Amino acid sequence: MGYTRRTLLAGLGLAGLGAAMPRLVKKAVASSLTESLAAENACPFRLAVINDEITQDFEKACQIVSGDFRLHWIELRSMWNKNVTELDAKQIADVRTILDEHKLRVTDIASPLFKTDWPGAPRSSQSETRDQFHASFDASAQDKLLERCILLCKSFNTDRIRCFDFWRLDDPKPYRAAMNAKLQQAAERCAKDNIILLLENEMSCNTATGEESAAVLKAIPNKNFMLNWDPGNAAALGSTPYPTGYDMLPKDRIGHCHCKDVVTTPDYKYDWAPVGGGIVNWVGQLQALQRDGFRYGLSLETHWHGGGSPEASTRISMEGLKKTLAKAGISC
Repeated sequence: MGYTRRTLLAGLGLAGLGAAMPRLVKKAVASSLTESLAAENACPFRLAVINDEITQDFEKACQIVSGDFRLHWIELRSMWNKNVTELDAKQIADVRTILDEHKLRVTDIASPLFKTDWPGAPRSSQSETRDQFHASFDASAQDKLLERCILLCKSFNTDRIRCFDFWRLDDPKPYRAAMNAKLQQAAERCAKDNIILLLENEMSCNTATGEESAAVLKAIPNKNFMLNWDPGNAAALGSTPYPTGYDMLPKDRIGHCHCKDVVTTPDYKYDWAPVGGGIVNWVGQLQALQRDGFRYGLSLETHWHGGGSPEASTRISMEGLKKTLAKAGISC
């Protein structure tokens, strides 16, 4: 490797600084690093943020997650106005470089897998025609999308893919067995590459509540088919995620958790809120997750936009999450 005059001088400067640095300063730096590592080890969860809840500027999102929030994990969904599943080879390489620079690890690929209409069923009232986080894949594209997600897991050194179970039908019963078979087939494909398939309970899809989640997990016993538990989504549909919904779940099948909060509106609907500012009993939920041995991704999915911008809203909600963790007696 060649050295320019600038890099040589910079190297000499750093060497001189190291030689001149007082012993107490060196001890302070070492102590700071030790404290940072201790904090990471003390947190029972992989505390993270979904990157595009902050900004589509991926490098800036990573700077905030690593530098300002002091986290070591991030969840990938979209960046540069492009869904993670549609990144080209150069963009994938760029993402890896940025992750390495900020010493961030990936909790999972937050893919739009199976967030589509179920073939042959009446069109769902929840069926979306707009893009979902810069992605729109019809039913015929799902197998190809799954293969793409598996490749992304390898590229970003994670073992988890988030999925859904199709837009919510007024009566899913006639199609439930076939949906389960499709999910099980996908889980079996993932198992060949030692990948965990995470089904998110989503109010606009066919599994939304704790009760519905428990039923699907019972029907699909594959150990690598797990739940991305989202109490906020369950609350948005009017159920009580904790303790009622959570108590129904097999605790060893929860493989990821999304954090957001919900408030009810005068028209009996819902709106999003910063974590700790809504109706979800997050203190109890976090304590229960810790008690039951959950050790995976606990990822802030802000959704609330009351802060004036996505970044400002996420900062407020992350502050709420950290205060809630403290109230729960959990050091993160």
